[in-house]
Amino acid sequence: MRRVFGVKKDKEPPPSINDASDRINKRGETVDEKIKRLDGELARYKEQIKKTRPGPAQEAVKARAMRVLKQKRMYEGQRDMLYNQTFNLDQVAFASEGIKDAQQTMTALKSANKELKGMMKTVKIQDIDSLQDEMMDMMDISNEIQESLGRSYSVPDDIDEDDLMGELDALEADMGLETEGEGVPSYLQPDNEPEELNLPSAPSGHAGRVNNEAVDELGLPAVPHASLRS
Repeated sequence: MRRVFGVKKDKEPPPSINDASDRINKRGETVDEKIKRLDGELARYKEQIKKTRPGPAQEAVKARAMRVLKQKRMYEGQRDMLYNQTFNLDQVAFASEGIKDAQQTMTALKSANKELKGMMKTVKIQDIDSLQDEMMDMMDISNEIQESLGRSYSVPDDIDEDDLMGELDALEADMGLETEGEGVPSYLQPDNEPEELNLPSAPSGHAGRVNNEAVDELGLPAVPHASLRS
């Protein structure tokens, strides 16, 4: 049966946008090479026209140059058409890549949404509120325990703080009086009334004799003066 009807050939996959763009670019490169070759011929014919005198020979060169110029214009039109096709393919490729990116983004968002829904089922706001309330109660109990452990056993709770402050002020006043009176040595305290000292009276200014001895004006024995010889 295969020999009679033959084997069904597998269909080739359609060319992708990149394949079509690469093929058109290659054709455009071929056309550019032909245009460059024609530019060289035109330059050579131009030099020949300058060197040739007017006449049949110059006209023949001009005719060949005109033919080459027509070919160049035809290839330039093909090149522009190929460039337009390449531009269109690039736009389509850009749009296709944008759609693929959007599809991947949507797939990622759906997966993340599904995962978040599964996680939200295990976490409830009521449980979080209850946990927070329990933590606050535990902190309050802990503070009460610390205050109870830090309480002093020897100080009664019914002491009036105003009375304590009054006693403290009276104690400070007593300490100030002691510092002003007894706390200062007697020799550093100022005297209220100066004491009178019984001192002997100074001798008179006149020189006299005591016990028949010559004395000076201060009441001391006078020093005899040595006589001077002339």
